[in-house]
Amino acid sequence: MELTEDQAAILRAVREFVDRDVLPAVAKYDKADEFPQPLYEQMVEMGLFGLTIPEEYGGLGLDLTTYAHVVAELSRGWISLTGILNTHFMAAWMIQSFGTASQKSELLPRMATAEMRAAYSMTEPGAGSDVQAIRTRAIRDENGWRMSGQKMWSTNGLRSSIVMLLAVTDPDAEPRHKGMTAFIVRKQPSVNEQPGLTIPPNLKKLGYKGVETTELIFDNFRLNDDDVLGGSAGIGQGFKYFMAAVELGRVNVAARGVGVARCALEQAVRYAQERSAFGKKIAQHQAIQIKIAEMGTRLRAAELLTFDAARRKASGERADLEAGMAKLYATEAAAFCALEAMRIHGGYGYSQEFMVERLYRDAPLLILGEGTNEIQQLLIARRLIELHPA
Repeated sequence: MELTEDQAAILRAVREFVDRDVLPAVAKYDKADEFPQPLYEQMVEMGLFGLTIPEEYGGLGLDLTTYAHVVAELSRGWISLTGILNTHFMAAWMIQSFGTASQKSELLPRMATAEMRAAYSMTEPGAGSDVQAIRTRAIRDENGWRMSGQKMWSTNGLRSSIVMLLAVTDPDAEPRHKGMTAFIVRKQPSVNEQPGLTIPPNLKKLGYKGVETTELIFDNFRLNDDDVLGGSAGIGQGFKYFMAAVELGRVNVAARGVGVARCALEQAVRYAQERSAFGKKIAQHQAIQIKIAEMGTRLRAAELLTFDAARRKASGERADLEAGMAKLYATEAAAFCALEAMRIHGGYGYSQEFMVERLYRDAPLLILGEGTNEIQQLLIARRLIELHPA
């Protein structure tokens, strides 16, 4: 996991930002469930929204491994900041990988500066891990497309200007995934009611505060032919496009897990060296040392799995197995470390006076997002069986 000079410089800047501006302010935004506008503006100024967008489109042109390190550092401060960033990153990657030349030249430069922010929408009320069960429908007519349906859990769904969205365009296709198409839905940012689209108030969540998570309700929403990702060649390819992006998303979620586990360990070690019980610092008690040792070991394993998956994906290698393993392990490590940090803090860990209670609320999201960990286990097992036939 040796870093280049450029990577090290970027990570130093992000770490300084987290220590100086994020950690002192996060409790306020978390408690109020308020969008962190000043922190968002600083992320824009740092160029983080164009981190992986090619230089020819105004981005920094850095690789997925660098992005994963940045996500881990931001998540050490607050995973909601990576939520603001990640759907934008996934949308930019999809446009860069599958978009037409005109889609790239029009959208990527504006996305690199965050003039145009993006959301990513696949999940529906009746379709989560079973993506092929989606029902949102786009029907072609003489003027383009009409879309109707309901999407759930859309991060940045309100403030975004574009939404990468998966819809059924051929309900009779066999297998069903060949009848799905990816659309670039262009919308007015921060407007709840617009022609053909209603965005209800934010969904209330246990954690992951400060970043909006919305429903998107479409009713004959108008789309043009050039809103199909990849143009006419992209019709029927949406499932493939979205699954490729989900693989990236799993690396992202794994990196978030690394960040949460890293923060939990830092907070636990610091507190253990400050708190005294039975005549000595609790860091000198073997019971606490065992917890710290287990937390540190799981964190290190999560880092190695995550950055290896990022490296493989960045190199163009097939990485679904590695991304699934990283997502599974790193997110479980985050939940484990968050709970152990709370135990080390004792009663104070249950108080909002210390940040470990926020980590405890935020960590479960990672176990559920980008495919539940139960689904990850099935995918991992199937891939291993495929690699080792009888």
